[in-house]
Amino acid sequence: MSPGAWGLGELSCEEAARRPDFGCRSKNSVCLNSTNGAEGYVCRCSDGYQGNPYMTNGCQGGRGRLAAGIIFSIGVGSGIIILLLVLAVAFAIKKVKDQKAKRMKEYFFKQNRGLLLQQLVDTDIAERMIFSLEELETATNKFDEARILGGGGHGTVYKGILSDQHVVAIKKSKTVIKREIDEFINEVAILSQINHRNVVKLFGCCLETEVPLLIYEFISNGTLYAHLHTDGPQSLSWKDRLRIAFEVASSLAYLHSAALISIIHRDIKTSNILLDDRLTAKVSDFGASRGIAIDQSGVTTAIQGTYGYLDPEYYYTGRLTEKSDVYSFDVMLVELLTRKKPTGYVPSEGVSLVAHFMLLLNQDRLKEVLDSQVSQEAGDEAKEVAAIAAMCLGMKGEDRPTMRYVETKLQGLQSLENTVKADPEMEEVPVKLRHRTFERSRDNADKEGHSNSRRYSMEEAMLFSASLQR
Repeated sequence: MSPGAWGLGELSCEEAARRPDFGCRSKNSVCLNSTNGAEGYVCRCSDGYQGNPYMTNGCQGGRGRLAAGIIFSIGVGSGIIILLLVLAVAFAIKKVKDQKAKRMKEYFFKQNRGLLLQQLVDTDIAERMIFSLEELETATNKFDEARILGGGGHGTVYKGILSDQHVVAIKKSKTVIKREIDEFINEVAILSQINHRNVVKLFGCCLETEVPLLIYEFISNGTLYAHLHTDGPQSLSWKDRLRIAFEVASSLAYLHSAALISIIHRDIKTSNILLDDRLTAKVSDFGASRGIAIDQSGVTTAIQGTYGYLDPEYYYTGRLTEKSDVYSFDVMLVELLTRKKPTGYVPSEGVSLVAHFMLLLNQDRLKEVLDSQVSQEAGDEAKEVAAIAAMCLGMKGEDRPTMRYVETKLQGLQSLENTVKADPEMEEVPVKLRHRTFERSRDNADKEGHSNSRRYSMEEAMLFSASLQR
């Protein structure tokens, strides 16, 4: 409203303000003299206020909004300052952590490289096989649980895809203890010296963590254990079982005699045998392995291995020899024949799978323990493989043949099977040939200084079985 439109009374603001009937009653109002010759005055709310200036407290709100605006501005400013402080602190903490992580990587690298070089025959191998932790984190999406392939006593295995799109398996320790470090370094040292088609290939290692990470070739088809112990009535064919047994025997014979040092695996079992897409066997998990100088017959060491597969002589004496692997391998051979688990099998007699197997074999009742699929597909070959196993399951290591000998016997069975398929007219020949082959094998075993009698003492078997129950 224009102050000159009309006027209140005939007095000026100065005069009216002294009178008790002054019209500008609100304390947040101002008085304006009328203009354009009119008499009197008018009232209006002060700037920032609204309402009726002619009423007590009629002009309201201006200061409240102003105060709210000031408070809001202060809040926004404070929030920005706090956010900047938080970001600065977070950045500082990250920088400190990054620096600490870098120092730890350098420390572990120096420590582990030193441990590795102490055990490697060829020190240049360490340089060629080293991966960075950053590369492996990228390959596994920072060790995402979705990338886990499996795990065992010596670590968790992740599937990784390297920058060159090569698919690998990366083993990472679950716990950080000195034994794990020693085992991982030991595995690198062992596998870096091995080149065999039936031994899993080691591509390299990462030394920037407290326990080194190992990078292997990726084996796509799981373990022999998983293929053998399926829920259905059918498992691996006899042909595949026999071939896999030969391949594992071949790899162990190589480890025992063809490598730079004699290598004892010490934990042969079906869960440590990987199968590729063609069901070719690959021996894995060398964390517990030991190298023995060629001029030594064995070493005394702490007991390691898996109950059910463990060599009884090694269990009782602590003396590890090549024959310890022979025993474990032939427990696996019994597992292939029976499709029963050595670690959990308890027959009505209450003895181990091995003892029960030997009892029935000695009583000519082998079919009672054979897998039905083996009985149907293997024919007389099952008896001959059982006889090979019997030679290797003696309580004393000196009574067992070498893995090279076992490899040769299994190779003979493979060759005979291939001969039959190549010439169907010779279908009846293998039975006689195999019988003579088995007889010769026992004679050759005698020449090697092995016992001709492989009868398994039930007293010994039950004693050993009872001692391993958990």
